[in-house]
Amino acid sequence: MTRPATAAATDTATTAARSAYSAEGWTDFAVATTGAAAALAGLLFVALSINLSGILTGRGLTARAAYTLVLLATPLLVGVLLLVPDQDERVLGAELLVVGAGSGLALARLSRPGRRSREQRLVWWAATEATPALVLTASTALAGVGLLTGALGGLYWVPGAVLAAFLAALINAWVLLVEILR
Repeated sequence: MTRPATAAATDTATTAARSAYSAEGWTDFAVATTGAAAALAGLLFVALSINLSGILTGRGLTARAAYTLVLLATPLLVGVLLLVPDQDERVLGAELLVVGAGSGLALARLSRPGRRSREQRLVWWAATEATPALVLTASTALAGVGLLTGALGGLYWVPGAVLAAFLAALINAWVLLVEILR
């Protein structure tokens, strides 16, 4: 006997709502996120080691490297927190809120417009530094608040945060590895 389509749709909606507020279904995502963050951090350190003298003498490049490290550390921390077994969702929510706020403060300190070089256009700075930092930190914090309140979509904010961090980190790694030599 088959169930009516509306019952199946209701089951799907209920499952989606449950997974938004429970870390239980996010294990594979967390493992993939931590692995990717670790691999990208490795790429960053290769870029730093290859071009260390140029980075140390270039204007704002050490801040860019530190900014990129924070971009990669944040999804790594989020992934590790999602993997803690049997953790209460409210505790996870508080942890995500702290990680979001902490990374936001660190990124704001490292990406001040005053540190932008004269050659770097404001639009490019906003697209590659300010916007990813805002998306990463706000989405992580919103996921935390969502878990604490049972609203706002909960953990469904995390993928956007991770994607923003990885995209900006890849751009920065490219600059530190290749563009610095031009």
